[in-house]
Amino acid sequence: MPYIKVWIHYVWSTKNREPVLTDPFRNQLFRHIKENAGIKGIYLDKVNGYHDHVHCLVSLSSADTVEKTIQLIKGESSFWFNNKSGFKTARLEWQDDYFAVSVSESALDAVRAYIDNQEAHHQKRTFAEEYNEFIKKF
Repeated sequence: MPYIKVWIHYVWSTKNREPVLTDPFRNQLFRHIKENAGIKGIYLDKVNGYHDHVHCLVSLSSADTVEKTIQLIKGESSFWFNNKSGFKTARLEWQDDYFAVSVSESALDAVRAYIDNQEAHHQKRTFAEEYNEFIKKF
């Protein structure tokens, strides 16, 4: 059996960057994403975000691909959110695009901290600024 450890930091936004992910729905959605990933055999280490986007840190298995993993997470999560009783917000749709970059073992703690601190981080910069910074950096 092969030993594979490939960490991916995913980032994606709501359609048209609409601020649909408001409190308390956002935290419920993130809990659901993590639980559902586990059911699907996806090891999702961290999930967090802000009103218009999501960050996930995922360890891919030998059977996973970057594309398949994000499709499973995004597709099911928007379906769940839109059909959840009691969620009286705008309809959740995800942008088709996403950002995915590999993360080295030595950078895991920094990426985890970055994902955990999304709310404070976005008091200082917008998602568009963050995304442009990611694109330039990687």
